[in-house]
Amino acid sequence: MQRLSGLDATFLYLETPTQPLHVCGLIVVDPTTIPGGYSFERFRRDLELRSRSIPGFRRKVRDSRWNLDHPVWEVDDDFDIERHCHRATLPAPHGDAELRELCGDIASTPLERDRPLWEMWVIEGLADGSIAIMAKMHHAGVDGVTGADMMGRLCGLSPDTACTEPDAEGPDAEGPDAEELGAVDERTPGTLDLAVGGLVALAARPLRLVRMLPGGLAVLPRWIERARRGCAMPAPFTAPRTSLNGTISGERTLAYTQLPFEDVLRVKRAFGVTVNDVVLTLCSAALRRYLQDRDELPDRPLVAVVPVSVHGKSDRPGTNQVSGMFARLATDIADPVERLRTVGAHNSVVKDHSDTLGAHLLQDLSQFSGHALFSTAMRVYGGLGLAERHPVIHNLVISNIPGPPVPLYFMGARIRGMYPLGPIFHGAALNVTAMSLDGHLDIGLVGCRRLLGALPDLADAFGEALDELVAAARAEVPEAVGAR
Repeated sequence: MQRLSGLDATFLYLETPTQPLHVCGLIVVDPTTIPGGYSFERFRRDLELRSRSIPGFRRKVRDSRWNLDHPVWEVDDDFDIERHCHRATLPAPHGDAELRELCGDIASTPLERDRPLWEMWVIEGLADGSIAIMAKMHHAGVDGVTGADMMGRLCGLSPDTACTEPDAEGPDAEGPDAEELGAVDERTPGTLDLAVGGLVALAARPLRLVRMLPGGLAVLPRWIERARRGCAMPAPFTAPRTSLNGTISGERTLAYTQLPFEDVLRVKRAFGVTVNDVVLTLCSAALRRYLQDRDELPDRPLVAVVPVSVHGKSDRPGTNQVSGMFARLATDIADPVERLRTVGAHNSVVKDHSDTLGAHLLQDLSQFSGHALFSTAMRVYGGLGLAERHPVIHNLVISNIPGPPVPLYFMGARIRGMYPLGPIFHGAALNVTAMSLDGHLDIGLVGCRRLLGALPDLADAFGEALDELVAAARAEVPEAVGAR
């Protein structure tokens, strides 16, 4: 049996009707590049064929009341593509507003637990002839890297990438790539298997705790020592309170924007910062303008949680190979260049601090999570509105996922935009995720509709913020701005 890691299982335990923990992606494609033309029936048939070679699309969660440890993955013997691939038509006038509304409704609905934890909605009827695909995958089964890899397996570098039947012996389950993409044992675990395996795992927890304690306890003095030297990331519960930080409802609102990636690189080169520094600065500028318009810009900078991939660094099992760092966004600084330099300098400190904490800390701690405790606690936490009754842990989540700099074709259709859309949590009602692809930076925003309302103005502010930085880059290094 392949048992879920503690971190993978925690995303199941923390899910409630108002806090669904799937990740989404909005892919806008040009169907005219599909060899032989587009039809929904052909798309669904090709998706079924390609999904057979990607184990993560065929596995589902198996649990039992007698299981004392985390659930396990099993192959869905009754897999039916019609339960995962759906068709929708965009209502008139067939524009961005209608697409955002429809995708927000799709993002608001939790995935069914009795089947593999993913679905795709093929949305036809866009005014410009494009087709949109809204994909949903549960966070228990993917993180940013593995989710992008799984979707990448459905893509090709040309429109005529072959769609073939898998080998008769089944998909390749060897090597880390197969493991991370969700390869599972073909055998179906019985109730007794789950019970015995869970009992053994539970009995081993005290030993795991003893092994973990020295490294875990060493984190606190290291944090205190770095804080004294001014070399620590912000501590949890130190973020200012804004309208982003409350108890969320189940309704989602979303927006997206696309920026020229060459402009991001121009800013990076001119000021000697990283792409991630530029992305966080764009978020900082957009949020500063958004909160100013709502007359609630705090004097202290916002604090974001930035997920950090530890693929290749961690030897712990599980799909979610991720750590995280707390980062100040410099929303208190008006000048765009000073804001960028401040974010860049702070990020250097934060990255160094994050490295000293180790790649395993979050994964090790989550091994001791439990369904009964975590699920009950989260429902009570949300039901009583406790997010408003303690200091703010962090204001939002920001992710940056590097993608290929070349054109991609999704099921034969040229991708015009791929907007990642992450989950939100009680106390942090906004998620901003950026992905670079084919010469552009695609930014997706997801928020709680009740707390934030519509998000197009916030999305538009990213372009305005980049224009400011590009103008500053021209003034900083005019002779090098156009260099590639």
